[in-house]
Amino acid sequence: MDEMVHVRYMVSDVQKSLHFYTSHLGFTVESDYAPAFGSVKRGNLRLLLAGPQSSAGRPMSDGAVPGPGGWNRIHFVVPDLDAEVARLKSEGCEFRNEMITGPGGSQILLLDPSRNVIELFQPAR
Repeated sequence: MDEMVHVRYMVSDVQKSLHFYTSHLGFTVESDYAPAFGSVKRGNLRLLLAGPQSSAGRPMSDGAVPGPGGWNRIHFVVPDLDAEVARLKSEGCEFRNEMITGPGGSQILLLDPSRNVIELFQPAR
């Protein structure tokens, strides 16, 4: 079944986020209502980018304000992690950590302009 998966990220700047995901990770813009909201698509993934002015950015009843960052993340399997990291670094992208390797493979955490995390992973051979 080829169902669309939807993930929402809170972002500080919708325009910067649209540019990041299309320029560095191969997404295409689906909608652009900056500064409030935008969405991008890659394969079966629709990434909703909600800015502070969006309905998703409104304070909760307890006063908490939704914001970007954290440890939840989207996860992309890549065939050559070293090459992907080199490409993204040459394009000025920022990473949260250095590459780590375990029994299942290698991973590194890429940061979008709002510091949301994207995991790049290469399975062990």
